Amino acid sequence: MAQVEKKGGLLRKSSASKKPLKEKVVLMYDEIFVTEDPSKCNPRFWEELFLMKVNLEYLEGKLESLDGEELMKIKDNINCLFQRCIQALGEDHPIRVVNALQTLCALIRGVHQKNKSTSGFDIINMLMGFDKAELCMKNLMESLDALLCSEGSESLKSLCLKLLLCLVTVTDNISQNTILEYVMINSIFEAILQILSSLPSRREHGYDAVVLLALLVNYRKYESVNPYIVKLSIIDDEATLNGMGLVVAQALSEYNRQYKDKEEEHQSGFFSALTNMVGSMFIADADEKISVQTNEAILLALYEAVHLNRNFITVLAQNHPEIGLVTMPESPVPTTPVTPLGTTPPSSYVVSPVDLPLDADVQTSNLLITFLKYSSIVMQDTKDEHRLHSGKLCLIILTCIAEDQYANAFLHDDNMNFQVNLHRMPMRHRKKAADKNLPCRPLVCAVLDLMVEFIITHMMKEFPMDLYVRCIQIVHKLLCYQKKCRVRLHYTWRELWSALINLLKFLMSNETVLLAKHNIFTLALMVVNLFNMFITYGDTFLPTPSSYDELYYEIIRMHQSFDNLYSMVLRLSTNAGQWKEPASKVTHALVNIRAIINHFNPKIESYAAVNHISQLSEEQVLEVVRSNYDTLTLKLQDGLDQYERYSEQHKEAAFFKELVRSISINVRRNLAFNTLSQEALLKEFSTIS
Repeated sequence: MAQVEKKGGLLRKSSASKKPLKEKVVLMYDEIFVTEDPSKCNPRFWEELFLMKVNLEYLEGKLESLDGEELMKIKDNINCLFQRCIQALGEDHPIRVVNALQTLCALIRGVHQKNKSTSGFDIINMLMGFDKAELCMKNLMESLDALLCSEGSESLKSLCLKLLLCLVTVTDNISQNTILEYVMINSIFEAILQILSSLPSRREHGYDAVVLLALLVNYRKYESVNPYIVKLSIIDDEATLNGMGLVVAQALSEYNRQYKDKEEEHQSGFFSALTNMVGSMFIADADEKISVQTNEAILLALYEAVHLNRNFITVLAQNHPEIGLVTMPESPVPTTPVTPLGTTPPSSYVVSPVDLPLDADVQTSNLLITFLKYSSIVMQDTKDEHRLHSGKLCLIILTCIAEDQYANAFLHDDNMNFQVNLHRMPMRHRKKAADKNLPCRPLVCAVLDLMVEFIITHMMKEFPMDLYVRCIQIVHKLLCYQKKCRVRLHYTWRELWSALINLLKFLMSNETVLLAKHNIFTLALMVVNLFNMFITYGDTFLPTPSSYDELYYEIIRMHQSFDNLYSMVLRLSTNAGQWKEPASKVTHALVNIRAIINHFNPKIESYAAVNHISQLSEEQVLEVVRSNYDTLTLKLQDGLDQYERYSEQHKEAAFFKELVRSISINVRRNLAFNTLSQEALLKEFSTIS
């Protein structure tokens, strides 16, 4: 007994000569951990147990302290406790319900900790017994569903969601959690939807509900029919979809606000003054200190909604007052400390379009803008693993959006113009942009800005090849839509062209280092084909004829970069090495770019010689270009406006498996004792006799 007394459940510390007193509930737990049925000596044992305040730490610790053989000896008592908890959930006395929910959390976590190396089947047997598992889980899920859908206590609903999150994340790999088979059969999908569609419930529980749904959708998603995937894909209820979008928008907005606050605090501090004095030599180190934990859990929920449900695309453009600029009319939910991967809900409740009228003086926003701002922050630093995962997921979400016809329609809509203040990485050679001077433009301009920003800020030794490929693919898909629908977008295309050429220069100057790790010709081919897209179809989507002239000017001005690229790929394509085939593809793709350079360069040199000008101005070069189009011969290239559509199962399964594993671990870690504390619950029910 002395060893057990050290585990916890002591009322006070005592001297070595005196035995410390134990709580009544701890003594009752000790009775469960003997082989005898505790109700034999006390017929009211179970009734009394659920009136006692739960000692989570002691109960979990006791389960963990037993070895496998000892645990099997008391299996009947654990099964009985589990069943008694489920029975208590149906009682009218809320204190019993609270304590039953708490006890279930402790049982599930404690048995899991003891059985980490065993299969989910062993955990089911230990908690319920195989013969009673199906009925137990049916009753449990029905009780939780009833509590979540009732008009009762919001605190009880919160505890139900915590229990479900505990149940789902009990194993690191949720697809190995066999208990979830019963959660698939006895669906709580409708209860989650009800929470999201109701404003009061969404304020209190929206975050936990969305994270729970995102995790359930990922249970064995590639191996069997997951009913949560099927149901999520066909939701068409506007209130539910908007509710889900607002929960995601609030969580991402909270992240953006925290980052902005830290950035302002950082810039106004002593270090900022020092940086201004000595230049920008420390800027990289300074920026590393501005870090807010990323939120992969909520980002996964956004991805699943965008990827699975086409109706959700409309939610991306749903206008609301910019969260963070509006004074909330009610007190916020108590703040919980932020934890890794953003598994803690944001401190303010979600703003609904019906909560507040749109004010002419308040900047309107939408989920897509909030997401783009979030992306611009997390994509700045991809050296950190969580940010790398977040950055990749942001680009995957943008890929899905760029492929969607309806999404493209509102992205390119001239009547939907916004100021989008993207975060830009501090760099020595450029000044910080003034947010107030940003023009209102169609949202696709912000997407392109984000892609350009990524391209120019990540040319480094640890080259994120995968992210660059995704980035170029997004630009290409947007151009395909513009070409198909003849959308003439007024955008500063020169910035994109310049970024792409600089990327090619980087690939060439770091050829040896990069080729040791990556096939850089795949990326080079994609970049060259973007230029081919502009050359071949630019007259159908560039805003003015002068924009097309400027494209030729940039190619001619930077001809040395294209010449060097051609020399490099020609060298490798004529050798019998591993890069022969990919390099030769780039060689063929450069045919029109080289034709432009070889056609116009002699004419420009001739113009300069005739007019005795040593260096031509941009306007003079453009004049030569315009007057010599008719003699230029270009080769028609096929397939420039075609692309392979995004497919999760075939290409991204490993990434999502690891991502969901990471989220599961952190959600479980975040369900700490303090978040399951019943102090607030007991206070709420203190008036009930």
